[in-house]
Amino acid sequence: MKTFRFIFFLTITIALGVSLNTRIAGVPPLGKFLSPFHGFWQNAEEAGINYEETLDMEGLTAPVTVYYDEMRIPHIYAENETDLHRVQGYLTARDRLWQMDFFSRLVFGRLSEVLGERTLNFDRFNRRIGLKKMTEDLLETIQSDPDLLPVLNAYSDGVNAYIDQLTYAQYPLEFKLLNYEPEAWSPLKSCLAYAMLSNTLSRGESDLENTNALALFGKDMFNLLYPDQLGNLDPVIPKEKKWSFDPLKVIKPNIPYPLTTTKKTIEKPHPLNGSNNFAVSGSKSKSGHVMLANEPDLELTLPSIWYAYHLHTDDKNVMGVTVPGTPVILIGFNDSISWGVTNSPRDQVDWYSIQFRDENRSEYLYNNQWFKAEKQIELFKIAGGATYTDTIIYVHHGPVVYDRNFFPQNGKTNYAMKWIAHFPSTTINAMYEINKAKNYEDFTKAMVKFQGPPQNFMFGSTKGDIAVWLPGKFPVKWREQGKYLMDGSNPAYEWKAYIPFEHSLFAKNPERGFLSSANQHPVDTLYPYYTYDHNYEYYRGRRINDRLRILKDMIPKDMMKLQNDNFNYMASESLPMMLNYLDTGSFDTQAWNYHKTLSEWDYFNEPSLKAPSVYQLWWDILYQQIWDEIDTVSIAIDRPNKYVTIDLLKRDSSLVFADILATSARETTRDLINLTYQKAIDSLDVRMSQNNEDLSWFTFKNTTVRHLLRLDPFSVDQVRVGGYASIVNAASKGHGPSWRMVVEMDPAGTKAWGVYPGSQTGNPGSPLYGHMISRWASGEYYPLLFGPEIKNSDQVIFTQTIQPQ
Repeated sequence: MKTFRFIFFLTITIALGVSLNTRIAGVPPLGKFLSPFHGFWQNAEEAGINYEETLDMEGLTAPVTVYYDEMRIPHIYAENETDLHRVQGYLTARDRLWQMDFFSRLVFGRLSEVLGERTLNFDRFNRRIGLKKMTEDLLETIQSDPDLLPVLNAYSDGVNAYIDQLTYAQYPLEFKLLNYEPEAWSPLKSCLAYAMLSNTLSRGESDLENTNALALFGKDMFNLLYPDQLGNLDPVIPKEKKWSFDPLKVIKPNIPYPLTTTKKTIEKPHPLNGSNNFAVSGSKSKSGHVMLANEPDLELTLPSIWYAYHLHTDDKNVMGVTVPGTPVILIGFNDSISWGVTNSPRDQVDWYSIQFRDENRSEYLYNNQWFKAEKQIELFKIAGGATYTDTIIYVHHGPVVYDRNFFPQNGKTNYAMKWIAHFPSTTINAMYEINKAKNYEDFTKAMVKFQGPPQNFMFGSTKGDIAVWLPGKFPVKWREQGKYLMDGSNPAYEWKAYIPFEHSLFAKNPERGFLSSANQHPVDTLYPYYTYDHNYEYYRGRRINDRLRILKDMIPKDMMKLQNDNFNYMASESLPMMLNYLDTGSFDTQAWNYHKTLSEWDYFNEPSLKAPSVYQLWWDILYQQIWDEIDTVSIAIDRPNKYVTIDLLKRDSSLVFADILATSARETTRDLINLTYQKAIDSLDVRMSQNNEDLSWFTFKNTTVRHLLRLDPFSVDQVRVGGYASIVNAASKGHGPSWRMVVEMDPAGTKAWGVYPGSQTGNPGSPLYGHMISRWASGEYYPLLFGPEIKNSDQVIFTQTIQPQ
């Protein structure tokens, strides 16, 4: 028995133990699962490439050649687009079939069919907020696109060609572990990325929490704790940008907000979902070429959310990453342009309180009239259980998510969700056109079709242009419209118009020679439209811009270094204040040692340092204690963000929120900082004495790339990486740079580098599973093979020919 097979057997044994301890619902028939001829043994792979050199595929019109590089990226060379995407579907299914199935079940609310009752409410939630419906609507839009529809059809045919030739022995491991079979793929499922990314990137809001806070604190205190904009910000669009259009007029009506309080709100997207991107013009690069960098900061998973490709025909030559199941490259480059995206926080969701006529909920009140509501019956099959029936009610605003059957509150709450993602979209059409764009003009035409989720599109070209665009469908709102719960019966709260594309936020070739975005405020107050969001980032964007203002004669390694920058801007602005408040006269030796560690720190969150751990624990305790009053209320309220908290601590030494509820004394800011410092020291001592921790930063934060089923044996923890949330290298415990890309737009041939924390294969039985994680953590990149010399490159480690059957 070879060493690898032994290790793999041990891993599966542990995983089975995990499943039997209720980590996941249901286990397969053990004899079948443990069979050396059909079970998990068949998923073990030897090192190296184990693909067939020649394959036959039904439906191809000509041979297709696939070159594999050391990252195992397939470089697919086909004579036409149909063959190209048919092979693409086949190869994606080979590497990521179970993940594709998992994603489709997530979007369509069907996880309970294989995971059991524990995911029922999750499935119900995803259908209630409309992920299934928006995917169906997206396909309906694509049906009229004569170029994109054949791409989706060919891709699905390729996926199904792979599924059709599988035996049980060849099923991906997770199918065996959960005891179910792969389903046929379809163009509908290939639209799943839009719903997934919209759910992750544009559903975040705090309307109900804001309403609660407004009712509890009053307007003046609310504005102090939750300001729309604070401080000297560095927005995405440079401040020197001038707006020459006449904006659409909007007048705020004199109407009150319904201050109905809500005890519990639905789960929101993770607040650390973010990203950064930046581009420099030839004036700042040593070569004189444009350079572009992008890293989307998302949940770190195995398999990775991204799959990398190079797709080539006579009229298309594009490389980058996409979500498995989706044939269009979402972040990447071609011979002429490169593009990267970051989330652009713009409030895309509004909530409306609905009044039904009676308990039957067939009619709802609007504009002093009763209108007919639509009822949609949803069926949920549950593994090992009976089918569950749910009724979703739709009004003209959107689905009624909160009602007597879901987050019922007092049994009378009915809140309808209005979300831009519910509207018909041509976003995938836009991305398809970007893949083929040859210049800035082509790119801009594609931007017209992009409707969300809102993204900061960074652009670079071989012609020397850099630009940033924030396209999408945005309602024209009066100030604070949609910031709180609104009365669904009053037409005055409705959206009346949308911002014209010609009024979109963009900047091109600024005099300063660079552009960047990192989820911060998109623009200053001179832009005439309201651009509220509850979750703008205050640190990463300023750090990137600080560096780009200074750097010159840049080379690609400078772009990589900035992507991996570990400077803690937040600590640099808060720690001096915190240390200044300390009463050092009462320090013992241990307190002095920690003080010395913090005082000598240069604010870089490097993996081996102890200071970041000490600071972060102290800050977390301080932040929790400041807002302990909020934790005690019986309604849902967000804590004020970190930037606001630090600003209040600096400005008000007698801050009322500094008082600790658990004590009889009246604490000041100074008291609170001294008390929390001692609590942090005590906690750190316990960690070291009882848990034998060395307090190095990477150990303390424990960045983990976790399997989608949360199976520990298929996850990688204690990744030796620096950074953190609010740091450019935003690697926190479970979130971080999910793909890093740097591109140099050399007119003689595009050059690019990339890496992500995972692997092309999703098979835990492969020695390549997660093989890029260590390289990603240390800030190393792979050169991305691209260009006419690929056929003879020594980076090609395997060549495969796929022929018509």
